[in-house]
Amino acid sequence: MLVGVDEAGRGPVLGPLVIAACGVPSEDYDLLINAGVKDSKDLSSKRRDELEAWFFTQAETKGWVASVVTCTPERIDLAMLDDGLNWLEVRGFSEAIGELPCREGVQILADACDVNPQRFTDRICERIEGWPWKNSSMNSEHKADLHHPIVGMASILAKQERDRQIEQLKLDTDLDLGSGYPADPKTKASLEHLITQSGIHREVRWGWATVRRFWEANRTGDLPVRGQLRTKQQRLFKNDDASI
Repeated sequence: MLVGVDEAGRGPVLGPLVIAACGVPSEDYDLLINAGVKDSKDLSSKRRDELEAWFFTQAETKGWVASVVTCTPERIDLAMLDDGLNWLEVRGFSEAIGELPCREGVQILADACDVNPQRFTDRICERIEGWPWKNSSMNSEHKADLHHPIVGMASILAKQERDRQIEQLKLDTDLDLGSGYPADPKTKASLEHLITQSGIHREVRWGWATVRRFWEANRTGDLPVRGQLRTKQQRLFKNDDASI
């Protein structure tokens, strides 16, 4: 069984971080290639829909497997207050792998979320129940979703689930939230309604620098910190980078 693992939503200020793992028998790998599976970022929304449906159709008859782990904004914020986003992804990747129904003869490839791919692999393996599994191995690579269709398929499943949750959030708030990424003008405009003087919406990542800047420019008093009393000022923010 070949297994790929990837995430969607590391950088947005709104909504969850979603991690997906998927597996196919080795003899079916060419089917992913022939179907045009690739990194979700290189596919249209329509094509992602088609490939997700195709994957689960194959799963009904060919023994393909998948699991999805959703990290809520609250979980993300609490991780930022504790050991950081990379460790959260380590835990999320290990959870997604652990939820797969296979425990033998599994070759796992993950898209590395750490500058050191081997360290990322080691940390995940330490948290997989019963690892090492019989006749199994795990590796991580940077940009694995670009070069390996099995990881590309995982990226599609993760992206699809995140998109569904963002669409539900749009319905719940009656707002056009855009993509949820800080640079999106629609996302920026939505912050006026999601970050109010009385509190911050649960689907906002309170710990993002985008939120701090908005609060300092538009609200008064201490910025709320997830899990802390409003009167207790704490700083959990870092300068903006690709992950915040």
